[in-house]
Amino acid sequence: MQGSLMLDIAGCWLTAEDRNILRQPEVGGLILFARNIEHPQQVIELCRSIRKVRPDLLIAVDQEGGRVQRLRRGFTRLPSMHAIASSPEPLTSARQAGWLMAAEVLASGIDFSFAPVLDLDYQRNAVIGHRAFGSDPQQVAALGRAFVHGMQRAGMAAVGKHFPGHGWVTADSHFNIPVDERSLDSIRKSDLQTFASLVGSIKGVMPAHVIYPQVDEQPAGFSSFWLQQILRGELGFNGVIFSDDLSMAGAQAAGDMKARTQAAISAGCDMILVCNDRAGAEESLSCLQQEGIQPAQNTSCMRAGQLYNNVAAQPAWLQARQVVQTLINAGE
Repeated sequence: MQGSLMLDIAGCWLTAEDRNILRQPEVGGLILFARNIEHPQQVIELCRSIRKVRPDLLIAVDQEGGRVQRLRRGFTRLPSMHAIASSPEPLTSARQAGWLMAAEVLASGIDFSFAPVLDLDYQRNAVIGHRAFGSDPQQVAALGRAFVHGMQRAGMAAVGKHFPGHGWVTADSHFNIPVDERSLDSIRKSDLQTFASLVGSIKGVMPAHVIYPQVDEQPAGFSSFWLQQILRGELGFNGVIFSDDLSMAGAQAAGDMKARTQAAISAGCDMILVCNDRAGAEESLSCLQQEGIQPAQNTSCMRAGQLYNNVAAQPAWLQARQVVQTLINAGE
């Protein structure tokens, strides 16, 4: 069983303090950011050092493509989802990009990327924008499925985000608490369709720090209605529910870090993220320890399914990179 907390570290190597907190059984994952990454070999060595401390720890990264790409130097530049959707053969491009992203991430010793974005782009929310495949649910579902297929072929489990849809609101949940005033029926007929279509293909889901007041007064990630009744019950999702970062402003609606931790776990999150805030992570860890919260039993499905010693030597890498490079050269 994995611990329920995913946190981060400050630098490119583990400190004694990092090792101490990673040894806590309530910690189940570590997410890497750009500040942790210098070049491919350094990432490989960092991941090895993490495994020495905790072999069972899940290691994650945000490697979507476009402007959200943490692994850069020495890695293939990836197109945005918008660029993939705009390509002459979008389904092929999505499959190849999904495979390439996953293969390079896995080759670094990382288990999975929080991808793909399944939000709809209503051209209202700048934080989503080109991170989305488009505005039509059927198109987003088709391209999302192709991207996920590519990830799975490489050996990586996919995480769809941000359930049930972040694209309609104008606020950025990193800095504000977004509110989506639409009805449940309206969301069912639009944003929810992409998740419903892919619920059998993705192993993880990340809910949005968005409040849908006509449905529930709590943000989706703190709402048992959204997570238990809709995602688990209605859609039949049986994978891992990851909270979005509890340090974000959009999570403040639930209260302090202890309250956020309790609310996310109570609502149905299997693993909670606390990033860029070590004091907050320690507070969340303390809450998990004091409350005696049992770790989730379903998170092992997120482990890397394949290892690559020299991914750049594979014909599949050369083929996928050529497709992706064509999209980059065409411009986003």
